[in-house]
Parts: sequence; C-alpha cells; structure tokens
Amino acid sequence: MSPRILLDATFFAFGLVIGSYLNVVVHRLPRGVSTVLPRSRCPRCRAPIRPWDNLPVLSFLLLRGRCRHCGGGIPWRYPLVELSTGVCFVASARHFAGQWLEFVVACGFCAAMIALAMIDLENFILPDAITLPGIVIGLAVQPFLSWSTLVEALIGAVGGSLALYAVGWTWELVRGVWGMGLGDVKMIAMIGAFLGWQGVVFTLFAGSMSGAAVGLGLMAAGRLNQEKKLPFGVFLAFGALTYLFFGRSIILAYLRLVG
Repeated sequence: MSPRILLDATFFAFGLVIGSYLNVVVHRLPRGVSTVLPRSRCPRCRAPIRPWDNLPVLSFLLLRGRCRHCGGGIPWRYPLVELSTGVCFVASARHFAGQWLEFVVACGFCAAMIALAMIDLENFILPDAITLPGIVIGLAVQPFLSWSTLVEALIGAVGGSLALYAVGWTWELVRGVWGMGLGDVKMIAMIGAFLGWQGVVFTLFAGSMSGAAVGLGLMAAGRLNQEKKLPFGVFLAFGALTYLFFGRSIILAYLRLVG
C-alpha cells in the first residue's frame, strides 16, 4: 500500500470517528443535552448502545439499519454524516497538502458546516453554540492562514451578515414576515470569518442558486408551498464547502470564459 493511500485511509478513519461525534451533536445540541454524557441510547427504546454497535458506518451495515434491542430504524443521517466527514477530511488533506494549520482549520470548518447543515435540516435552527464561537475562532486563526487575510475576513463577516439581515428586513417590509433567520445571519458571518469576503460572495451565490433549484423541484413535485420554508443553512454549508475546495478554480474558469 502506497504512503498516500495509507495517509488517506488514516484521515478517512479519523473523519468517520469525528462524524460519529457530530451525530451526537446534531441529535443533542438542539435539545440542550450534553454531547458527552450520558452514553448514547436508542431514542426509541432507550437501551444503551454497546461500543461494538457504535462503530461508524460499519455498525449501521452490520445491524442493517436497525436497533439491536427494539428493531427500530436507524436514520440514514448517521452513516451519511460519518461518510461526509471522512470524505471532507481526506479532501482537506489533499487540498492543503504540506499546510498543516490550513488542514486542521479546514477539517474543523468542514465539521462545523456538516453539523450546522444537519441541525438546520432536522430542526430549522442554527445554534449559537456553533456559530458564535466559530466567528471568534475564524477571525483568531486568520492571520496565520494562507487563503485569506484578517481584513478580508472582517469584511466577509460583517458584510455577509448585513447582506442577509437586509434580505430579512426587506422581506418583512414586503410580506409582513421576517424573511431570514438570525441563525443564517450568524452562520454567514462565521463563513466570512473563515473564508473572507470572496468566500461569502461565492457562498451566497451558490447557496441561493442551489436552494432555488431544490425549492423549485420540490414545488413541482407538490412537496413545498409558500407556507413552508427551506433550511437555508444546508445550502450555505454547501456553498461554503464548495468554495473551500473548488471556489478559486471555479472563479478562474469563469473569468477565462468571459475573457
């Protein structure tokens, strides 16, 4: 086995473990429960989950997506989060090869985006416990990173949050209801703190386009109407992670296309 494959396998396995913890965060944080104690339990029968039934992805496959005790279904979110985190950690290792600080920061940022996206998808909230420390950490590490500067991060954090706040305020003027959650405002500020104003512009564009595409598809299928809302944090996370790994290449390709 080549050293590159061995290293990828190591980062992937570590990502699976972190993804397993992120599943705990996604389930417990919105409920105000500690993410450390007590031990994991089946949400249906409350039976403690044994360590060998809590192996990332593998246990889900061996148990065929069912609780060993009550036979209740295990949501597909669990292996999906674990696999996504593993893939993001490998992508971070390859994209920032030789840049250890950038690699560590990218892994932490990916983990936060995955957790926020899943929490928003299930609960339509974006917890301050992730976004507010994320803003502080993003700005604190910015002077040591190569992909942006502290000034660009400050512009991104402030400008991005003001832009989304303005959208919500304008929608309230037009429709009489607030059109943007404050959690989204804090999340885009966090993204700006990590990725700078360029990352914010890309994230808002990619998030809006992907959200519009999904929304139109759901409306065409009769599964969405004007009374329901989409978890915009999911699309912000998608845009931010796309920029982290592919944004500069996409922007350069676009600039070449338009001359």
